[in-house]
Amino acid sequence: MSDLVSIIMPSYNTSQYIAETIQSVIDQSYQNWELIIVDDCSTDNTDYVVSKINDQRIIFLKNKKNSGAAVSRNRALREAKGKWIAFLDSDDLWKSDKLEKQIQFMKKNNYSFSYTNYEEIDVHGNDTNVKVTGPKRITKTGMFNYCWPGCLTVMYDASKIGLIQIYDIKKNNDYAMWLQVCKKANCYLLDEVLAEYRRGREGSISTHSYKELIKWHYKLFRYAEKENRLCSLMNTSRNMLFGLYKKKHYVIENRK
Repeated sequence: MSDLVSIIMPSYNTSQYIAETIQSVIDQSYQNWELIIVDDCSTDNTDYVVSKINDQRIIFLKNKKNSGAAVSRNRALREAKGKWIAFLDSDDLWKSDKLEKQIQFMKKNNYSFSYTNYEEIDVHGNDTNVKVTGPKRITKTGMFNYCWPGCLTVMYDASKIGLIQIYDIKKNNDYAMWLQVCKKANCYLLDEVLAEYRRGREGSISTHSYKELIKWHYKLFRYAEKENRLCSLMNTSRNMLFGLYKKKHYVIENRK
């Protein structure tokens, strides 16, 4: 289907959030979508929660063994049939006009790769008064500088980008995808808040230390991008510097 959106959603032990996340997809003003959920052997009742939602556009798959989000995203991307590929983690939320506005934005400007602003909520869904934005245009070099897009806001045109598959790294695998896509197309910002990122959930990347973040960034460049040790260290250092730049210029706190 020419304008079908394939929504990629890895899941693992988010049964308390996933129904609300799926509902934010069902409530979209743009209705031509398929939601591909790949569950990574959850030990909670995620299966039961998803089974109670009756919508034939939802495809629920399960990994045979716990394999990580990279494997889950790769599998979902292989299953995707849509022209447009969008991403939503199983505890985050979309505004109801997210897909409609983003597709209009990309069609109007002939863009193949885009992202939007998002706001942060806490584990209970309360607004934390933090808005996150980014550069108007991200080139390949700009994407190597830092992971500017929030995963829950990204969309690309699969008819132009093709199938993306990434190396099996346990963290930063969304960034690994954007690095692959940005080698084929620049990424453009739709300057509206169209999504809500849940910060502070146990196990999420936002709860880890800087030491762990540095280790994961190094592994991204060393193994996913197959760079030598020196280049991996240099890119990791560059990432840390631009992370400070993003926090100063693109994270807007107490915005209300």
